[in-house]
Amino acid sequence: MTALFGLLLLGVLLSTVAPRLLARASWAEREPVLALCAWQCLVIAVLLCCLLSLLLASSAALPALRDLLFTGAPHGVEAAYGLAGSEGWGRLAAALLAAGGVWTAWSLGREVLAARALRDRRFAELSDRAPELPGGLALPRRTGEQLVVLENVRPEAWSLPGPGARLVVTTGALQQLSDRELAAVLSHERGHVRARHHWLAQSAQALASGFPGVGVFSAFRDQVGELVELAADDRAARRHGRVTTALALVEINNGRGVFGSCPPQQLAQSPHRVDRLLLGAPRLPVHHRLRLTLAALATPTAAVLLAVAPGLHALL
Repeated sequence: MTALFGLLLLGVLLSTVAPRLLARASWAEREPVLALCAWQCLVIAVLLCCLLSLLLASSAALPALRDLLFTGAPHGVEAAYGLAGSEGWGRLAAALLAAGGVWTAWSLGREVLAARALRDRRFAELSDRAPELPGGLALPRRTGEQLVVLENVRPEAWSLPGPGARLVVTTGALQQLSDRELAAVLSHERGHVRARHHWLAQSAQALASGFPGVGVFSAFRDQVGELVELAADDRAARRHGRVTTALALVEINNGRGVFGSCPPQQLAQSPHRVDRLLLGAPRLPVHHRLRLTLAALATPTAAVLLAVAPGLHALL
């Protein structure tokens, strides 16, 4: 049972201590894509701890499953896990972890269905405001996102991700922004669509709403909302310049407090994002990025190694 308790302890540490350290990391703003990777690895490690713990607990509770799991294993591997004779603890742990797994799947499914319904409703509203031409008159559709222009005096721009993604701008944005600023705005929104940021946001929201008391999931949701905007800003800045992207952010934010599809809870980010673009802090050195990437990948790897450690020890 040592591996089971070790996985549970590792999961608790990764759920409580690691998010605080990662949220305070000063390098995250300079490397938002790498920070997103680190957060995903952390969440995957926590889920792996739960999943592997469920497997070991179920094996302890069900001898038939234990025999199946260790079929073909060398002599001494099964005994190294100490699962025999722990049926009581195994049943309790397996029941709790299985309930958490079912709740996670239900929360994720609910979030996906809600997001799909919202997307369909927004597409329907967009089709009412900007209907497509009949099939015989429509131009051949190119690959990539379709640009839609809406009649509105307010400068706005947003994206509708998914199949048949749309990049939407208003006539107010066309009048307010210069050509380069408009290109930066579209590049920002295109970055959201092509990086599948909506998938990441949906998963983070599902975990945070399903387990509101688990700090790593709440922090993951909050950090994803900020980091995806920074990553999209960087994409636009690389193509059209930091100053141009910052000016576009100011122009389209004028009187609204919003840039692109930024949700309401992130309105206060806009001034900070402008300052960040204008300061233009350089990226981290390659060797530093490599070390951070390896450190991020080490968290899920540690969960797997902890699960197989008793078996490996028995073989050595």
